[in-house]
Amino acid sequence: HVQLVESGGGSVQAGGSLRLSCTASNYRFSGNCMAWFRQAQGKEREVVANIASDGTTTYADSVKGRFAISRDASIPTLYLQMNSLKPEDTAMYYCARRRYGACSPNADRYAYWGQGTQVTVS
Repeated sequence: HVQLVESGGGSVQAGGSLRLSCTASNYRFSGNCMAWFRQAQGKEREVVANIASDGTTTYADSVKGRFAISRDASIPTLYLQMNSLKPEDTAMYYCARRRYGACSPNADRYAYWGQGTQVTVS
């Protein structure tokens, strides 16, 4: 049973930075797409960034140039470095993993999810 646990959220002022982490148990990162999603209050869950098994990364237009997704397969841990944070980045952030297949912006394609970590930017 794959378990994903996010950490690193918190409250920061606009322009600040946070690094989110997602640790996995009973699972190796290699061979599957991993992603960060976020869901603001009253809004649908949206993809923030994903990283394919070959290391290819994709970002939502709203975070390009400010956020960076990476992973350390040896631990294994998925990261999201968030810089130049804006109030509109406020949301619950989730890490997710596809069971198989290419990366997708569609949350329904991801089989495994963490419990989320709250990010608040004021």
